[in-house]
Amino acid sequence: MKRPLLQDESIWIFPQEDPEWNQTIIREFNIHPVTAQVIASRRFSNIESIHDYLYGKLPNLFDPHLFPEMDVAVERVYKAIKNNEQILIYGDNDVDGITGATLLIEFLQYIGAKVHFFIPNRSSLKVSLMLNAIDYALLHKCSLIITVDCGITAVKEIEEAVKKGIDVIITDHHEPTTKLPHCAATLNPKLHGSSYPNRDLTGVGVAFKLAHGITNHLIHTEEISPNKIDLKRYLDLVALGTIADMGLLIGENRILVRYGLKQMRMGKRIGLMKLLQVCEVKLQEIETLDIASKVAPRLNSLGRIADSNKGVELLLTRDPLSAEILAKELDLNNIERQKIERRDSEDIEKYIRKHPEIFQHRGLLLHSNKWHPGIIPIISARLSKQYNRPTIIIATEGDYGKGSIRTIPEFPILSILKENASFFENYGGHDFAAGLTIKTENIEKFKKKFIEIADEKLKDQDILSKLYIDAKIHFRDLTFDFLESLNLLEPFGNGNPPPVFYCEAKQTWPPKVIGHHLKFYLEQDERVLEGIAFGMAEKKPLIEKKNIKLKLAFTPQINTFLNKSSIQLLIRDFKIAD
Repeated sequence: MKRPLLQDESIWIFPQEDPEWNQTIIREFNIHPVTAQVIASRRFSNIESIHDYLYGKLPNLFDPHLFPEMDVAVERVYKAIKNNEQILIYGDNDVDGITGATLLIEFLQYIGAKVHFFIPNRSSLKVSLMLNAIDYALLHKCSLIITVDCGITAVKEIEEAVKKGIDVIITDHHEPTTKLPHCAATLNPKLHGSSYPNRDLTGVGVAFKLAHGITNHLIHTEEISPNKIDLKRYLDLVALGTIADMGLLIGENRILVRYGLKQMRMGKRIGLMKLLQVCEVKLQEIETLDIASKVAPRLNSLGRIADSNKGVELLLTRDPLSAEILAKELDLNNIERQKIERRDSEDIEKYIRKHPEIFQHRGLLLHSNKWHPGIIPIISARLSKQYNRPTIIIATEGDYGKGSIRTIPEFPILSILKENASFFENYGGHDFAAGLTIKTENIEKFKKKFIEIADEKLKDQDILSKLYIDAKIHFRDLTFDFLESLNLLEPFGNGNPPPVFYCEAKQTWPPKVIGHHLKFYLEQDERVLEGIAFGMAEKKPLIEKKNIKLKLAFTPQINTFLNKSSIQLLIRDFKIAD
């Protein structure tokens, strides 16, 4: 009889093996059998899709005119440039919005447009931030607003803009609600009936497509020479925004990020280079993890506690001194953001310790007037991952609360928000990351309903953590050449994580505690490798003896210390072998 799984244990999900399909992949691409198994585990069903995954290039990007209203959007921007109209770029205040706004500002200025920009403050509890942008547009006599990474749910606000003689082009990638804004054009790959093939473009990706569409028009009308516009120069922004917004790194997004990282490594964007220096990231070695863990948090800190417009200024500036000052300011903001996050996290953890009964339910909803509204997206994401439950954190102030939602694959959230829309002032986002504004008087009623739905829809198995294994491997296969071959699968990120391998090995020595981490000494077939398990120090008592046989789930990596490189296992989970 098997013992029941504990809450903090992961269920390992092993791949289905198909030896014949594996051999086909090995023959077709001349790759290592383990790499072939990783590809097979990612559920590719034909050779063509694998080829596109491994070798997709810029010419494989989709035509921007596949967006149903791209031609209308291009014509309206073209008209604005010809008539010397003032254009306002209104971007969301996260990295996706900041990079998308920067891209359109830089591109439109390059082709002769008169451009202003406005990025709102995320920490505001106002029901609508777009009304501030409309006031800004009126003040600066802007007759066209182009939204970036926002706007699809701003029906009333856009109606207000149109009444005041301002045309609006929406570029967004969030899920639309039942009612769409009436505006000059809407570019969103998630629109019902959209013919654009890549539903997973991020906000900066849609902005890039608009720039591409305008470029095609100008070349077609022979108003600009093809060699005068190089859209590759903007791909660093596309990569930065796509990675920061957890865009799926498959298909077209994968191509954009792969080439965007190449553009980034060229070091042509001064502000970004200064930010990388502050982050202590080496330009030539920059990877998706560096962007997600070091660069994006610093840019995001502006929208959480400061002024996101400075992020646009940093990415636009060509002055090294200004860039250095702004980059240092971002770093200081990030330190302050970390302090606020630590304070609010400790308050939430204290509440959780006092109220363990909340885990009798399969959904979490916590609210308080103590928490900073700009910090709650970070906390909701961490709690959702830690407890593997749909999680809503609401920061309240006076009559209103601002909520951030993160959820699990078994519990997509948007349909639930739509069913309960009467509780909210507004809401929007994606199926697994969304936000809402709610009157404080409605919070408890919505909490009761949300937890009822979570308890009804989710099973106990759903809220257990799952670890997906890509392939079984032997220590003998873990060579520098093999790890080099895995680079073919990069860039890694959401939808294309670093491969997780499985094997059994013996401990040659009990693990060593280093801070909160465990260092392993492992042997298989007379080969010894070291492993590191981050944050697992409390598990040391389980495996204190020598010669214990372990089942290991890990990602191999090259560790360089004192100019000497070795292969190390990044332990994702372990179990004692029966």
